[in-house]
Amino acid sequence: LIGQMLQAPPLLCERGCDPFAQTQRSKLQHRRARINQQINKEMLMRAGAENLFRATTNNKVKETVALELSFVNSNLQLLKEELEELNSNMEDFICEHYAEDSSLYDKEIKELMELRQAMRTPSRNQAGLELLMEYYNQLYYVDQRFFSTHRNLGVHFHWYDSLTGVPSCQRALAFEKGSVLFNIGALFTQIGARQDRFTTVGIDRAIDAFQRAAGAFNYLKENFSNAPSLDMSASSLCMLVRLMVAQVQECVFERVMLTTRDTHFLSQLHVAQEAARVSDVYQLVQQTMSQPLMKDYVPFSWVSMVQVKCEHFRAVAHYHAAVALCEHTLSADDDEEEDAQKAFLQFYVNIPAGPPLSHILHDPEKRRKLGKAHLRGAVIRHEEALRVHSLCKILRKMDILQDVLSLTHKLSLEKYSELDHEDDFDETAEAPEIKCKTSHTQQKPDITPPNFSTVQVKDIFHRLGPLSLFCARARWGPVRVVGLQWGDGGLGLTLRGDAPVLVAGVVPGGCAEEAGLREGDYIVAVDRQDCKWAKHGEVVRMLKSCSDRTVEISVATLHSHDTQVS
Repeated sequence: LIGQMLQAPPLLCERGCDPFAQTQRSKLQHRRARINQQINKEMLMRAGAENLFRATTNNKVKETVALELSFVNSNLQLLKEELEELNSNMEDFICEHYAEDSSLYDKEIKELMELRQAMRTPSRNQAGLELLMEYYNQLYYVDQRFFSTHRNLGVHFHWYDSLTGVPSCQRALAFEKGSVLFNIGALFTQIGARQDRFTTVGIDRAIDAFQRAAGAFNYLKENFSNAPSLDMSASSLCMLVRLMVAQVQECVFERVMLTTRDTHFLSQLHVAQEAARVSDVYQLVQQTMSQPLMKDYVPFSWVSMVQVKCEHFRAVAHYHAAVALCEHTLSADDDEEEDAQKAFLQFYVNIPAGPPLSHILHDPEKRRKLGKAHLRGAVIRHEEALRVHSLCKILRKMDILQDVLSLTHKLSLEKYSELDHEDDFDETAEAPEIKCKTSHTQQKPDITPPNFSTVQVKDIFHRLGPLSLFCARARWGPVRVVGLQWGDGGLGLTLRGDAPVLVAGVVPGGCAEEAGLREGDYIVAVDRQDCKWAKHGEVVRMLKSCSDRTVEISVATLHSHDTQVS
C-alpha cells in the first residue's frame, strides 16, 4: 500500500491553502495587534497630556489635563488587563498554541473548572480525599498541556494562610499543587480527630490518618520551596510534621491504656514509658514553635495546648511509675522477677543516687519513698498544666480538657496522700527522669507519604492529542490543510508511526509535494476527522476510503520540543 501511495501523478493534485489563512492562531494575533495599537495610541495621548501638564501654568488647564490623564490611565489599565487576559486564558492558549477552535473544548474547560471548584470544599471523609487527589493528579496534565518554560500562561493561583488568613498569589502551577497538598494533609488531620478513640479500631484509624497527614506535610516540605505563604514555609511544615507525629504517639498511648487492665509492675512501667514518650515528642513540637519565625506566627492557643500536653503526659508518666513501685510484690517465679529487675534497671535516664535499684525493688519502704517522689513530680506537673490551661481563654472553654486535667491531678493527690506518712520528716527527693526508649514503645510513629496512584485519572484534555507531542513544551507550526486526490500510483507519500502518523517521505514532484506536504509533517485530521490518536493502519484506511475523490488532510509541523514528556 505504501508503495502505491508513492506514485501519485502531479496532474491530479490540488494545492494546499495558505498556511496562515483561516487559522485560530491568525485570529488571535489579529486581536492582539488591535489591542496593542489601542495601547500605543493611549500611550501617545498620555505622553502629550503629561507634557502639557508640566508646561502649562494655567490652573484650569491643569485640572482639565489631570482629568484627561485619569481617563487615559484607566483606559490603559483596561486594555492591558484585556491583553493579559488574552495571554492567560486557556481558550486562547488552545487557539494559539494548538491552532484549534477553543469552543470545541468548552466541555473540557468546564469540567476542569467544576473539579477545581468542588475540591475547594471537600467532604471530611475518604471521598473528600479522593477528590483532592483527583485534582492534584489532573494538575500534572494541566501543567504539561498549558504551562511551558518559554511562556507564562498568566493564570493567578490564590491561597489564604491557614492560620492568619493573609492572602497570597502566584502564577506558578507549583503553588497550586502545594496548596492542594496542604489541604490533603489538613483533611487527614480532621479525619483523624473525628475518629472514636474509645475503641482500638478507632485509634488505629486515627493513627493512620495522622501518619498520612504528617506524610503529606513532609512531602510538601521536601518537594516545594519558596512558597509566599508562611504556613507552607519549611519551618511551619516541620512544626506540623512533628505535631502530627505527637498526635500519633498520643494515640499509641491511648491504645496502651485501653488494652492494659492490670496494675502489674511491667505493665505499669510500660505505660509510664509510653506517657514519657508522648511528653517528649510534644516537647519537640514546643521547641519548634518557639523558634524565631514561628514564635509570633503560631496561635497562642496552639502553643498553650502543646505545653499543657507536655506537662500532663509527663505527670501521667510519674503517676504510673509510682503505681508500679507501690503495687509491686515479689514474685515466686524467678524468671518473672528477673524480667522485672531488668526492666527497672533500664527505666531511668540516670541511675538515682542511693541504694542500687535492685535493692529498692526488694525493700517496700524504699519503693514507697521513690514512689512518693514520683507522685510529687506528678502533682507539680499537673499543677503546671492547670496553670498554663488557665492562662488561655480558648482552652478554658474546653470543658472536657478541664475535666481530664482536674481528674488526673486529683488521682495523683489521693495517691500521694496514701503514701505520705506522719513520721516522714525527710524531704521528699526529686524523682529521676524516666527513660522512653523507642524500642520499648509499642509503635514507632512513622509517617506515610501520599500515594497518589490510588486515584486514577484520565487527562481531561485528552482530545488535544498524545501528551508526548501535543504539550505546551512542543512548538508547533500552524495547521495546514491540503487537498490530495488518488491517482494510479497512490498519493506520493510514505507514512510511519502511530498517534499521530508521521509523513516520513514525499516523492519529488509527486502529488503530496505539489500540495505542500513535507517530510516530518504530522497528520492531525483526515477529511476534518481528528486522527491525532489514530494508528498507522487506521489513517491508511481513512485515506483509502477517499480514493474516489479529493481528500483533505490537515497536517502540522513540529518545530522544537523543549522537554521530553514521559
